[in-house]
Amino acid sequence: MLTRIVGDRVYDFSHVVGGRNEVMGPVALALGSDGELFAVITRIEGTCNVTRFHAGGRAGEEEVVSRMGGKGEEPGQFTWPSGIALDSESNVYVSDSWTNRISVFSRDGSYLRMFGEIGDGPGQFNRPSGMAIDYEGNLLVVDTHNHRIQKLATDGRYISEWGCRGSGEGELDSPWGITTDSDGFIYVADHKNHRIQKFDPDGRFVFALGSHGNGNYEFDHPSDVAIDPDGDIYVCDWANHRVQAFDSEGSYLTTFIGDAQELSKWQKEYVLSNPDVYKARRRVYSLETEWRFALPTAVAFDAAESRLMVADTQRWRIQIYNKLLDYSDPQFNI
Repeated sequence: MLTRIVGDRVYDFSHVVGGRNEVMGPVALALGSDGELFAVITRIEGTCNVTRFHAGGRAGEEEVVSRMGGKGEEPGQFTWPSGIALDSESNVYVSDSWTNRISVFSRDGSYLRMFGEIGDGPGQFNRPSGMAIDYEGNLLVVDTHNHRIQKLATDGRYISEWGCRGSGEGELDSPWGITTDSDGFIYVADHKNHRIQKFDPDGRFVFALGSHGNGNYEFDHPSDVAIDPDGDIYVCDWANHRVQAFDSEGSYLTTFIGDAQELSKWQKEYVLSNPDVYKARRRVYSLETEWRFALPTAVAFDAAESRLMVADTQRWRIQIYNKLLDYSDPQFNI
């Protein structure tokens, strides 16, 4: 379904951004200014970078602006980058779950500094993943295998932490993605507890959403969460190959399963330049499987353009849905 109406909300599939060389294995997303999107690219084959590009308003307008980082363990390099956040000055923070550190770059990709090391003490990490900037401008880091959230100053100075391993209220089991809303509340994808937890700005538990399964209100290892300006909650339901949407109170709205019926500009170039690939696609009974998400890892909401972006990781692309604010039903005058 390319356009779906859910109560007073309308979601309209826009386009897909991706390609074999440009957006291989996106695992984390962050929105910049002027329509820019930053994607953490991680592939087993060795590709590791942050790609900065313009997603465009429709298919064919996407454009790579620059890349930062690369494979390795030297300053400014990554081994397994897994999370990203941008501060108010558009500096880019990238977590590396292999080297247990955070690298910081300027918007144009210049390496600035790094901090962190393996451990379970203040300012130390064990497989850091998702990150977000809180309402005070501090950095929130999901310390995945320490089962906690750490709050740090942007220069790496430790401020506070919360969470421990468990399944009770406020406890975590291998958390992954994180985001904040306009009121400063913090949402965490509690990966192995198959739920989203909401905390106040000081890390106190507010509510939990979800349980293990594949129905509405159920998740299978959720990997990320995003909040739009209306307070609607988008959960990247990783192993269920979908994104579920809820209102600010946690009531179910709809499910996105992927609608990429047209290839991106870069995908078209790849297919048309490879005769065997072109012929193989023409022989399949249906291309519908290709439209759908395959282990989507991250979600982000672009408030400036009112659109949801989904990192469709195993298909090397990002699918984009507009949340329309001025939709009117089509008029058929007979």
